[in-house]
Amino acid sequence: MEFSDKEQSSQELDLEDITRKISVLEKWREIFSFHRLGTNNTTLQGHEGKHISADETEDATGISQPKGQGCLPSNSLCSISKPSIISPKLGGFPISLAMATELWQSLFGNTVHIFSYDWKKAYFKFHEPFSDLAFVLEVGKGGVRAIQMAVQAFIIKHLLFKRKGKDCNVHSLCEISKQEQKEVLAVVLADILWAAGAAQKATICLVTEDTYIASTADYSGDDFTERLQLFELLEKEATEKFIYDHLQYFREDGSHGVILFLYSLLFSRTFERLQKDLDVTTTHLLQSNAGGFLCRQAVLNMILTGRASPNVFNGYQKGKSQELLHGVLTRSDVGYLQWGKDTLGDDRPSQVGSMLKTPKLPIWLCNINGNYSILFSTNRQLLSDWKMEHLFTLYFCSGQPLQKKPVPLTIDTHSHYWEKDQNGDKHAPGRRFSPIEMAIRTKWREATINWNGTAPFS
Repeated sequence: MEFSDKEQSSQELDLEDITRKISVLEKWREIFSFHRLGTNNTTLQGHEGKHISADETEDATGISQPKGQGCLPSNSLCSISKPSIISPKLGGFPISLAMATELWQSLFGNTVHIFSYDWKKAYFKFHEPFSDLAFVLEVGKGGVRAIQMAVQAFIIKHLLFKRKGKDCNVHSLCEISKQEQKEVLAVVLADILWAAGAAQKATICLVTEDTYIASTADYSGDDFTERLQLFELLEKEATEKFIYDHLQYFREDGSHGVILFLYSLLFSRTFERLQKDLDVTTTHLLQSNAGGFLCRQAVLNMILTGRASPNVFNGYQKGKSQELLHGVLTRSDVGYLQWGKDTLGDDRPSQVGSMLKTPKLPIWLCNINGNYSILFSTNRQLLSDWKMEHLFTLYFCSGQPLQKKPVPLTIDTHSHYWEKDQNGDKHAPGRRFSPIEMAIRTKWREATINWNGTAPFS
């Protein structure tokens, strides 16, 4: 039987459509099979206001699991609000297939993975203004939490030490308004992106209603990345203003705000600089874990220092095979402390070098057993005058919902607990110290920590 050209063309289109749909279904089947995902009767909080069960993200062993990577489209159990979009007429330039491919290769090491539900729903949201946590972001889990808490450290830096006419005390942090929350978030995101761009240029990613990239055999897409519009800013002040004018794309439900910030961070750094930053220990920036993705150290160092150093020691070191490993080259405003085994399986509490342990300002992002928190002092001179380090206060902010206010910890570096009567000394060697105290001791080795009536966090 012979067909007309029109009929034959129609059949070819039908076959292409069927093939495309089969490919999509096969991708979902592989994702569900690989991560052993299934459905149950629980529902998630979505755009329609459905309920999220408390145990939704735990498996049978009680281990917290990020909500399934590769969740079904918006009408499924894993529905989230649609991302905010801008008009394509705003300017900038659209993402290309080559750019999207390099972006995903840098993040995932391939172009197959997609962000999990926890990543897609994450954005930058403060607690209520004029409250004990007015300066604190509500944070998510895993890699999302790591990025949000790193940004949180810079929020504290700005509110304590960069605002003119404001006292450097915790009370001033709690008195900020909703308008001040918006202003500080715009300034902080701009600061981080500008530093990543080597103080020359920042690139900001927003989402449009237009799709610029078609799926290929090598790039399947996620209906988000292929709609990016990139905006290059050549002045820091212009960067702050642009972010402030478009802040809803980072701070509103459905904005995919954390992903947009991460994309902007990489494009600001540029892939050329990124490859020079990294070494053989890190080929891509995110690591798959329990259906989600965790940040490698290079992501945190890029936020803290502007450079994606994959290690936390000072300078350069030779590896086991004599390869050159890249560490941190300069002191930054915000530091980093680490204790215990993190969720990437690394156990290296003593490797953090002085560049990160002794920042310019007394604020530290802490990685304690893979959980991220903040320690900070309101005394700007703490790290520049050794006499200040005899007896001082650090405030601990965990980001956990159960913590209702910053916890003051009194640090005594001259108490010499071993000289006291151990029967009456709660700091005696027989006492089990919390991981937070051990993290503090990586900086002040022989310090004793008084929780001032608060039960020590584990």
